Amino acid sequence: MKVNLISDTVTLPSPGMLDAMQNAKVGDDVFKEDPAVNALEEKVAQLFGKEAALFFPSGTMANQTAIKIHTQPGEQLICDHYAHVFNYEGGGVSFNSGVSCALIEGERGRITAEQVASKINPPDFYHSPLSTLVCLENTTNKGGGAFYDLNTIEAIRSVCDEHHLGLHLDGARLWNALVASGQDAQSYGALFDTISVCFSKGLGAPVGSALIGSKAAMEQALRVRKIFGGGMRQAGFLAAAASYAIDHQWESLSEDHRKAKELKSVLEQLPFIKKVEDVDTNIVIFNLLDTAKEAAFMNKLQENKIRFISMGQGKLRMVTHRDYTQSQHQYMLDILQNLNF
Repeated sequence: MKVNLISDTVTLPSPGMLDAMQNAKVGDDVFKEDPAVNALEEKVAQLFGKEAALFFPSGTMANQTAIKIHTQPGEQLICDHYAHVFNYEGGGVSFNSGVSCALIEGERGRITAEQVASKINPPDFYHSPLSTLVCLENTTNKGGGAFYDLNTIEAIRSVCDEHHLGLHLDGARLWNALVASGQDAQSYGALFDTISVCFSKGLGAPVGSALIGSKAAMEQALRVRKIFGGGMRQAGFLAAAASYAIDHQWESLSEDHRKAKELKSVLEQLPFIKKVEDVDTNIVIFNLLDTAKEAAFMNKLQENKIRFISMGQGKLRMVTHRDYTQSQHQYMLDILQNLNF
């Protein structure tokens, strides 16, 4: 049996999703004439209570577009030091927007209003970059799938309003946060200027993200997406997959969360595991007692056809997903419990 826990991006379209893609009514989205894309954008905007949305080929492009429309070269955004926009988007913040990052050491990738306020440069002090944007991530990737309390975000929103800063959410796994917390999408739409959401992670679509915001912001984003090369033609086949995922594959995320918590319980019992971080959604991050044996541990599991990744600095990561079946899960638990290492 093979088990792939390197990411929740490894899923394949379900039979129902393939049917939706096959039957999609499509057009040329560069001319905004693709019915399936237009319908998806309207659906996602309404879901979050925003005016408009724009379909993107990737979450990185959606985030980078948001940063571009919120900032000018030489300015600075504020984010956690674990943030995806800082660590995993190829330096796009500086390359695409000419913007620097003021980093905060938060808790599992989450930051507070007080920390944000402490990083805002005085706007009249021209020796420092002008602070113009705060970027949050929910759930946090490097923070192990942690999600924000809405009260914390409300407090950050107040700081942003006081200092005239934009507020963007990298919500690649926001779907997981909504399921785990019982929060609703409309609350997020009311708090953020822009939100990116990903369809190709927990929801199981093959490709695609969306950026959500005001009509004016999405008109700007459309131009930036064009500059970044993100215009697609008959993208409705992909949009149909994303729309199907929202309608039919969202609630099953709770199963991914359950399996991740069960993995945590087993890992904690193993004598060679130093620490397993809290598991709130579908990401399990853990450390070995002896990091020098990390490669040997990973090889041992690979011998049993189990794949996962190292995030560096001793952090190992497993991510559960909709194609990780219950039989694979039981196999995984049995291998871990009987591992001689």
